[in-house]
Amino acid sequence: MKLKRQKHAKKNMGFYKHNFHVREPFQVLLDGTFCQAALRNKIQIREQLPGYLGGATQLCTTRCVLKELESLGKALYGAKLIAQRFEVRNCSHHKDPVSGSVCLLSMIEEGNPHHFFIATQDQDLANKVKKKAGVPLLFIIQNTMVLDKPSPKSLAFVQKLQMNELVPEHQKQSIVQLKEREGLAKQEGEKRRKRKRAGGPNPLSCLKKKKKKTQEGQEPSAEKKKRRKRKRNRVKGEAVQSVQKSEEE
Repeated sequence: MKLKRQKHAKKNMGFYKHNFHVREPFQVLLDGTFCQAALRNKIQIREQLPGYLGGATQLCTTRCVLKELESLGKALYGAKLIAQRFEVRNCSHHKDPVSGSVCLLSMIEEGNPHHFFIATQDQDLANKVKKKAGVPLLFIIQNTMVLDKPSPKSLAFVQKLQMNELVPEHQKQSIVQLKEREGLAKQEGEKRRKRKRAGGPNPLSCLKKKKKKTQEGQEPSAEKKKRRKRKRNRVKGEAVQSVQKSEEE
């Protein structure tokens, strides 16, 4: 039975790690009802919970939970002593404390950005937690701590996320911050012109032009030959005339 319970816990933790980026140390918010049930069933939360979740944990509560336990008197004195050992997370109810269930619900608003686990025995609070995607729920049953399976809300959220229809809130904020750092926020909506890539030369234009043999190309060569012959004749004629003159003298 213990191995089966560990197997289910490992499977559920894998779901939250992969889809909601839950990382160690796991932050677990506990209310008075969970502490009272652990005391009644002799469960050592600090020692047993890290082994069950498979990683380091941070047990924490809020001021509203502590004040609620104080107001309930001696009946929950032991639960108050247990809760006082945990870290106290700041809530938004400093001046006007509210009930523990209302306070814990306020801690997981806006997509549960701090990846809190909720540990409670309050059935009404548990039902409200299940309506929020990405919030792991812990409770005690038969002297053991149990991590509840993912709620239908979480499963539907993941299905939409896989279909690219939804982006988590923490990812939206990180995307906006990155755009502001890179200076890309103002460029949204502006259409970028596509630059034409410089193409290579036309291979046909690189071919050498063939020289055409025409009659016009042959005539100059014939004229040059004639001119050369005429020059030679003139030289010979001048030499003959000079010889004749010398003989007459």
